[in-house]
Amino acid sequence: MLLEFLAGDLPAFTFVCLVLGLLIGSFLNVLVYRLPLMMQRDWQAQAREILELPALADAPLFNLILPNSRCPHCGHEIRPWENIPLISYLLLRGKCSSCKAPISLRYPLVELACGLLSACVAWHFGFGWQTAGMLLLTWGLLAMSLIDADHQLLPDALVLPLLWLGLIVNYFGLFTSLEAALWGAIGGYLSLWSVYWLFKLVTGKEGMGYGDFKLLAMLGAWGGWQVLPLTILLSSLVGAVLGLIMLRLRNAETSTPIPFGPYLAIAGWIALFWGDQISGSYLQFAGFGA
Repeated sequence: MLLEFLAGDLPAFTFVCLVLGLLIGSFLNVLVYRLPLMMQRDWQAQAREILELPALADAPLFNLILPNSRCPHCGHEIRPWENIPLISYLLLRGKCSSCKAPISLRYPLVELACGLLSACVAWHFGFGWQTAGMLLLTWGLLAMSLIDADHQLLPDALVLPLLWLGLIVNYFGLFTSLEAALWGAIGGYLSLWSVYWLFKLVTGKEGMGYGDFKLLAMLGAWGGWQVLPLTILLSSLVGAVLGLIMLRLRNAETSTPIPFGPYLAIAGWIALFWGDQISGSYLQFAGFGA
C-alpha cells in the first residue's frame, strides 16, 4: 500500500510533503489576499447595522473559493494550467498570459517557502501524526505571518482554531503533556499581556496588539510552557535587529509600527523543532552542562 511505502521510505515521504506544500502554498496566496478583505466587508456590514444605516446592495460572492483568481491588471481569469505552483510562473516567464503585466514574485516565493518548510517538517518528524500536526501549524504560521506583515492583523479565524487544536493534540501527548500545553497557553497569553499593560502604563502607548498575545498562547498550547522563554527571547532579538534594518531601508521613523507576529511565528517554529538542543547547547556553553 502507498501509506506503508511512504512510512518506510523517508525521502519519498519528504518529496510527497514537498509537493503537498507547494499546492498548499498556492492556496495560502489566495487566503492571505482574500481573508482580510472578507473580514473588512464583514466589519463594514456590522458597522452599518449598529449605526442603523441601510445595508449596501448585494455585492458579488467573494470568499476563499469564488470568484476564480484573475489578473489584477486586465481581469483575465487564471486558467488551471496557469495556476500550477512554481511551474506556471516559470512557463509564463513571470507575466500574465493575456496582458503581459508582471506577476508578483511573491506568489512563487510563498509556494516555494511552503514547500520547503513542509519538506523540513517531514524530514524532521518522519511519517506519523506529529508531521500531520506540525504541517497544519506550519501552514497556519506562514499565513498569519504574511497577513500580519501586510495588514498588522492576526485573524482570530486562524489563531484560535490552531490554539484549540494544539490543546487537543497534546491531550494525546503528541508534542508535550496536556498540563504543559495548558500552562503554555495561559503563560503565553499572560506574559505578553503583562508587557503590553506595563508598556502602556509607562509610555501611554500600545506596544503590541492583542493578536500577539493569542499567537504566543497558541505556540504555548503546541509546545508547552517550556518553549515560551526561547520563543520570546528569539523573537525579541530577531525583531529588534530586523526591525531596525527595515526602518533604515524605508527611511521610516522609530515610531512606525512593526508587526511582531512574524517574528513570534519564526521563533516559535524554531523552538518547537530545536528548542531542547538550543537550550542544552546554551547551558553547556554557559558552564551549566555536564
